[in-house]
Amino acid sequence: MAETFGPLLEVARIQSEINRLFDNLLDLGGEGRAQGGWIPNADIIEAEKSLLVNVDLPGVEPGDLEVVVNGSNLIIRGVKKPPEPGTRGNYQLAERSYGSFRRVIHLGVPVNTRLAEAVLADGLLRINFPRVPNRRGEDVPIWVKTA
Repeated sequence: MAETFGPLLEVARIQSEINRLFDNLLDLGGEGRAQGGWIPNADIIEAEKSLLVNVDLPGVEPGDLEVVVNGSNLIIRGVKKPPEPGTRGNYQLAERSYGSFRRVIHLGVPVNTRLAEAVLADGLLRINFPRVPNRRGEDVPIWVKTA
């Protein structure tokens, strides 16, 4: 019986990954770079008891940031405001990005979203999720009683 579910679970995982890739491509055409926005870089570190997500958000204020979990996706959105203009002049080089952003990160392992902790400091958003045991795919005994 477990052999039947294995391939089906793998197909569902691949479908989820394809959906995530298309979501990110749509972001590029909507809220992403094409509209003057940007997409922050992220790292995901998987440890035995936690999942740590680090996202580069230099210049983003906590009040301009929204972090939510929807299903198994972490959604980070907000706005990075451009600095107030100091002296008037023409740019010689402009590499920093400003404007709205949205980043969807698939959480590939079971985590406790209710106990997650997020800290924004020095341009780095650190979100720590406690991991929970993965109950899918493991044998669950059912005790048989006599009538």
